[in-house]
Amino acid sequence: MKTILCYGDSNTFGFNPKDHSRYDENTRWTSILQNLLGTDYEVINEGMCNRTGFVDNPDGFLYSGAKHFPEFISKYENIDILILWLGTNDLMFQYNVDFETVESGLKNLIELAQTKAKRIIIMPPVKLDENVLKGYFSDRFDETSIKKSKEIVIVYKKLAQTYHCEYFDMNEFVKPSDYDGLHYDETSHKIIANNVFTRFIINRRQY
Repeated sequence: MKTILCYGDSNTFGFNPKDHSRYDENTRWTSILQNLLGTDYEVINEGMCNRTGFVDNPDGFLYSGAKHFPEFISKYENIDILILWLGTNDLMFQYNVDFETVESGLKNLIELAQTKAKRIIIMPPVKLDENVLKGYFSDRFDETSIKKSKEIVIVYKKLAQTYHCEYFDMNEFVKPSDYDGLHYDETSHKIIANNVFTRFIINRRQY
């Protein structure tokens, strides 16, 4: 059985922007991907709401990807595909993150991931829109967060190329929900799953 490990934040966890619940097994993109792939694959969802990737999170160990990921990944050997989707929460204005911190942090995660995974898919943060300023998380993101979310994809794409990782910018296919300008609706989860399935698995069966 092949293993696909999805490590990320609330959009991997399956946060529903409409009512702040968790999408069910038929709705989360990781679960849809599992259904598309069938029993020859195991898709592991390691998403956590509010998880940062590169800065210390005051909510603790599980929420700080830079600290949690090394311990978590140590439990696995020979991961077939590792999908890294972190960085959106680092854009909260409280962290005032710069691109150098993101680049250094992502580099560390990739180098560690390469010791465990045959293939790595890098996904950049959600491109936030103006709805984040009036939604449920308006006390955490500001105009600077929106600006950074649109510019920082360059860092992710560059590192993916440097480390010979695959790169999937879902921002080209989906936009965050109007409810909060941050999380995806049910249709977007389907689009994300189908793109991962067709672009990175079905067309790469030889891996």
